[in-house]
Amino acid sequence: MSLEELLKNVDVVSVHLKLSDQSKGLLNESRLRLMKKSAYFINTARGAIVDEKALFKVLAEKAIAGAALDVFVEEPLPASSPLPGLDNVVLAPHLGWPTDSGFEGFAENAVENILSYIDGKLTRALNPEAVERRRKAR
Repeated sequence: MSLEELLKNVDVVSVHLKLSDQSKGLLNESRLRLMKKSAYFINTARGAIVDEKALFKVLAEKAIAGAALDVFVEEPLPASSPLPGLDNVVLAPHLGWPTDSGFEGFAENAVENILSYIDGKLTRALNPEAVERRRKAR
């Protein structure tokens, strides 16, 4: 499915990309306007992936339901930013970072998942039918 098709159909867009030449400005005004009026936008990746001015405009017009932002183009968010004035946005000062114990859990789960998969077990698969289709396609 294309990004545009995805944006038209989902209830929540949560950004999890590294900032690169390909991702910078990826979510511009025209793409944000594809989202449903009832949809929410979340960015915990990098601020420059979304056009902040366009996001403000879309939020101010209530073209989408709301946003939660933990990252901004300029950090900390400048006092002159209009984002804090909106009633449909939640802002955090870029503190969405896992703890050391959180990373330990991530690593342990990743290893367990890989080893289970190698053993033919799907202990945490949410869509085991997709794995079966892949196996049959081989």
